[in-house]
Amino acid sequence: MKKELDVILNSTHDAMIAVDIEGKITLFNRAAEKITGLFEEGVLGKPIDDVIKSTRLPYVLKTGEPELNQKQPLGNTFIITSRLPVKDEVGGVIGAVAVFRDISEIMDLTDEIYKLKEFHSLLEAIFNSTQDAITVCDEKGIHVLVNPAYTRLSGLSQNEMIGKPAAADIVEGESIHMQVLKTKKPVKNARLKVGPHGKEVIAYAAPIIVDGNLQGSVGVLHDITEIKKLNSELIKAKQIIRKLEARYTFDDIIAKDEGMLTAIEKAKEASLTPATVLLRGESGTGKELFAHAIHNMSNRKYSQFVRVNCAAISESLLESELFGYEEGAFTGARKGGKIGYFEEAQGGTIFLDEIGEIPISTQAKLLRVLQEKEIIRVGGTNPIHIDVRVIAATNLPLEKAIEEGKFREDLYYRLNVFPIFIPPLRKRKKDIYPLTIHLIKKFNEEYGRNGEDISSEALEKLIDYDWPGNVRELQNYIGRAIINMKYHERQITVDQLPKFFDNDQALFVVEKEKPKVKIDDSKTLKEMVEEVEKEVIVNAIKKNKGNRTLTAKELDVSLRNLYYKIEKYNIEM
Repeated sequence: MKKELDVILNSTHDAMIAVDIEGKITLFNRAAEKITGLFEEGVLGKPIDDVIKSTRLPYVLKTGEPELNQKQPLGNTFIITSRLPVKDEVGGVIGAVAVFRDISEIMDLTDEIYKLKEFHSLLEAIFNSTQDAITVCDEKGIHVLVNPAYTRLSGLSQNEMIGKPAAADIVEGESIHMQVLKTKKPVKNARLKVGPHGKEVIAYAAPIIVDGNLQGSVGVLHDITEIKKLNSELIKAKQIIRKLEARYTFDDIIAKDEGMLTAIEKAKEASLTPATVLLRGESGTGKELFAHAIHNMSNRKYSQFVRVNCAAISESLLESELFGYEEGAFTGARKGGKIGYFEEAQGGTIFLDEIGEIPISTQAKLLRVLQEKEIIRVGGTNPIHIDVRVIAATNLPLEKAIEEGKFREDLYYRLNVFPIFIPPLRKRKKDIYPLTIHLIKKFNEEYGRNGEDISSEALEKLIDYDWPGNVRELQNYIGRAIINMKYHERQITVDQLPKFFDNDQALFVVEKEKPKVKIDDSKTLKEMVEEVEKEVIVNAIKKNKGNRTLTAKELDVSLRNLYYKIEKYNIEM
C-alpha cells in the first residue's frame, strides 16, 4: 500500500511537503524536489524552518487553520500554495501538509498576454479610427475584417462583408485580394468600383505572410471622388490664374496646316529667347493667342502679362497709359501720379497689339524703351529702368507705313527682331475642320447643345469660303450654327448653317444701304451730320460682319479713329 501511495505522490505535478507535530519533514515528493532544488534524502526528518525559510507550516500547526491559494516567494521563483492541518480522530492537530506549484511561467505568460491585449487594443484603435478604408481576407479569399472607414466608403455594413468572398463588394474591376492570393505579390493603383453606389476607388493590397506561409491579404482603398474634386478645383484655380495673367498656351492653338505649324515652331523658338517678337497677320488670325502662348512658355511665365490695344486708346492718353505720369503732369492727373503699363509689366511681358496705330510722337519714346530699357513718366525727368519683354502685333503693312512717313524705320528694325507671320484662314484650309470641332465643343457648353460633328456637305461650304475675318469670323459663324441646332441633334448640317451661302456663292456682301437723311428743324447741322455718320459706320460694320480693320479701310479712316467713333456713338458690335 505504501508503494502505491509513493507512486501516486511522486507522479503528481503538484509539489507536496508534510511535517509532523514537531515540524519535522515527513514527506517531500519529486515535484517538491524539482521546484526547490532539494532532495528527499537530505531533508526528511529535518525541521521545516531549516529547510524552507519562508514556510508557514509551523503557523498552521499552531493554529490548526488552513491557508488556501497563497502566493509565496520561494528562492528565485514564486509558488501558489495551500497549507492544511492534519488532524486525528478527535480533531487534534498531528501534522501539516503544503501543496504548491511553480507559477513563474504562468506569470510570464500572463504578462505576455497583457502586452498582447494592449497591442491588440492599439491596433484595433488604429484600424477603426484611420480614414483609409481597410479590408482583410484570409488565405481562402474570405473577408475577415473591415473597418468603419470601409463601410462608409462602400456603403456596405460589416455584417454584409464578414464571411463573404473577396469579390462580394466589387461592381467593376478584378478583386485585388484574389490577385494577391494568386501571385503572392502586392497590387498597386488598381481602379475599382465598389458597393451598391459603384463608388470609384484606387486600391492597394499586400500579402500577409506568417513564418513564410501566406495567411491572407490586406487591402487599402482610397475614394477618388475627393481627389477628382480637388483636381477640378485645382484646374479652376489655374484657369483663374491664367485669366489674371496669360490665358493660353500652345496647346490651345489648333493647327494642321504646314504654314501654321511653322509659325508655331518659330513662336516656340522665340519663347526661349528674350528677343522682341513681332507678330504679323490679318485681323482675327490669332496674334493675341500667340502672344499669350509665347509668354507662358518663356521664363517670365510666372510674372505679369500686360495686354495693350494701342488702337483702342486715344492718342492723347496713349503715352501716359504706356509710360505713366507724375503728379500734376496735366489737368486731371491723379494725386501721386500713376504707373504705366510698362512698369506694371516689370519682370514680365507686355503685348502691344495694333502697334502700327501708335502716333509718331509716342513711337520715339517706345524706341527709347527698346534701346535703353528705361522709361520716363509724363511730366517726369528721372529715367526708370525696366525689365520687360515686348511682343508686338500688327495687321498693317509696316513697310508701306514707313514709306508714307507714318512709322519710324528705326523702331521697325527694333521691333522686327523675331518676326512671325501667322497665315490667314483662307491659306490654311486644313485647319477649318479641327477648328470647327473645337468650336462646336466650346459652344455646346455655352448654349446647352450636344453637337459632335459637322456634315461633309456643310464642311465643304466652310472650306469653299475665304473667311476675310479669319478665325474670329469662323467662331462667330459656328456659334450661330450651334444656336440653330436642336438639343438632340449631334451634327451641323447645311440646313443649320446661317444663310451666308447661295448657289455656292458667299453672300457676305451686304447690299450697301444709302443713308436716309431726314431733315429735322429741331436739330443742329452738327447733330444731323453725326446721325448720318453713325448710320454709315453701322452699315459698314454690318457689311464687314464686325471686322473693324476692314471697316476702317473701307471708310478710309484709321483704326483708332474708328474705335473712337464706335465708342462715341455707342455702337453695339
